[in-house]
Amino acid sequence: MNDIKKKVKTRLQENRQRRADRKESGERSRGVYLLPNLFTTAALFAGFYAVIASMDGNFEKSAFAIFIAMVLDGMDGRVARMTSTESQFGKEYDSLSDMVSFGIAPSLVMYQWGVDHLSSLSGFWGRAGWFVAFTYCVCAALRLARFNTTAGTDKADKRYFDGLPSPAAAGVLAGFILFDHTFDFSANVSFIPALLLTFIAGVLMVSDIKFRSFKDLNLARKVPFHIMILVPLIIALIAVDPHKTLFILFFAFAASGPIGLIMRKVKGEQTESLIPEDVQDNLISDLEEE
Repeated sequence: MNDIKKKVKTRLQENRQRRADRKESGERSRGVYLLPNLFTTAALFAGFYAVIASMDGNFEKSAFAIFIAMVLDGMDGRVARMTSTESQFGKEYDSLSDMVSFGIAPSLVMYQWGVDHLSSLSGFWGRAGWFVAFTYCVCAALRLARFNTTAGTDKADKRYFDGLPSPAAAGVLAGFILFDHTFDFSANVSFIPALLLTFIAGVLMVSDIKFRSFKDLNLARKVPFHIMILVPLIIALIAVDPHKTLFILFFAFAASGPIGLIMRKVKGEQTESLIPEDVQDNLISDLEEE
């Protein structure tokens, strides 16, 4: 009996050591974790549904589908950390899902919404619409690629995002569609602001402007009493009038980055340099060699 226990213990130790060696060497495992990837797949489906609904002219459903994808995207990473099922496959899959849900879906939904509104206008605005939509899509891809290459490095400051996060940019566009749905503006009134919002959201994603990530927020720490009033108030406003509240919230977050940059300049504090960091490092190395 003791010999059997020793053999089982030895085999378990060998399996554990092989898993540790495989993880250290970066070797791909044969399977994937189901639970967190289910949330990622659901977020991907929501982004896909947003595109399909926009083709049928259901732009309100498209906008809400993007917000649902946003909620699911925020859950998959937390579920993976809570269940200790983080993996490189999950990170890559999540990035591809984000590209569909917050890059391709918002740009196509906005383009379809613009075409639906511009049936009575000239062809110039149609060309302007697909150009701006494609610009947003490219900026989302660049934003995700930059995030993947800087995440987890020493250069990454967890307190801030470099550039507007793609879910927040998608929230601005989806929120604008809901906002327009409430007031039912004419094409002449709403299309120009939609073009500008889409273009500016894309540019903010690839900018170096700092946006608060709130990752340093400690929920276990005591907070002022007015915060406890503010949180349920926001939830109540979203429940009562989501069409207006969601747009105002995401627009305010998108505007917080440029406003913070202007305030830092006014106060004379150090701002983001126009010279990329890798160029600065090369210049410093050249000067030290001289």
